[in-house]
Amino acid sequence: MKPKIYVDGQEGTTGLRIHEMLAGRGDLDVLSIDPARRKDPAERARLLNAADVAFLCLPDDAAREAASMVTNPRTCLIDASTAHRTSPDWVFGLPELASGQRERIRGARRISNPGCHASAFILLLRPLVDAGLVPAALPVSATSITGYSGGGRKMIESYERGGDERLRAPRPYALALKHKHLPEMQQHTGLAAPPLFLPVVGNFYKGLAVTVPLHLAQLAPGCDGAALQRALAERYAGERFIRVQPLGDPEVLQAGGGYFDVMACNDTNRVDLFVFANERQALLIARLDNLGKGASGAAVQAMNVRLGFDEGTGL
Repeated sequence: MKPKIYVDGQEGTTGLRIHEMLAGRGDLDVLSIDPARRKDPAERARLLNAADVAFLCLPDDAAREAASMVTNPRTCLIDASTAHRTSPDWVFGLPELASGQRERIRGARRISNPGCHASAFILLLRPLVDAGLVPAALPVSATSITGYSGGGRKMIESYERGGDERLRAPRPYALALKHKHLPEMQQHTGLAAPPLFLPVVGNFYKGLAVTVPLHLAQLAPGCDGAALQRALAERYAGERFIRVQPLGDPEVLQAGGGYFDVMACNDTNRVDLFVFANERQALLIARLDNLGKGASGAAVQAMNVRLGFDEGTGL
């Protein structure tokens, strides 16, 4: 029998995209709710418990409420909110995180989908912390520029409606230093403290790039740009969705005129990792589609792993 799949909250950006990804697949039975009953708790609970895998594409409190409705021990939840990303009872849904993570996802009934900024940051830093090149106690900063689709329906509408001159320029935010991705960024890299993080939203629909600056003198003795790039390449060798670029990637520095294309991973489930360095400093950059590997694509990838499908099916 085909696995039964339900998307709770398919009207939002992430849920809608997941539903689109699943709709054309003949290997799944996608359950649907009557639009008139989409806020009916009893009907939602029935569908959640009928599903083999249910995606929670909801605000944090609503995701916790939905999880509490599930009484069927066979139902696997994949939560796209931030509610459970650091919970010890939920498995972090990033198969490339570390050795054995796919096996943990495959055996899990509760999977938390990583955030977009967090996915890029973690994939950059975790291998370097594990290798001892970046000390866990090192104070780390990061800047992320992202398209406005990551802000949800209201932000999308405000940008696409136009008329506000301020939206033409990049807009830094989270200036109170309390961004919701910080706990997972710290926990899943192994850093002793959360990064000093500045996200910036730009006047483009989707695409995301996180940049982490490093002073080489603060890293492991003898560590240089080549060692950083090599550690990433070795860690992700054989990973179909992660592409580690050559040190000082000439496609950027020469063919691209030295300008970085934030949108080059759009409409893929790919993550591109870069190291640019001189004799004193390095810039690490991770690029992804914030609606792909940064959200809906990551959730479908985790579902594929959980159900034993080829990981790239539908992606």
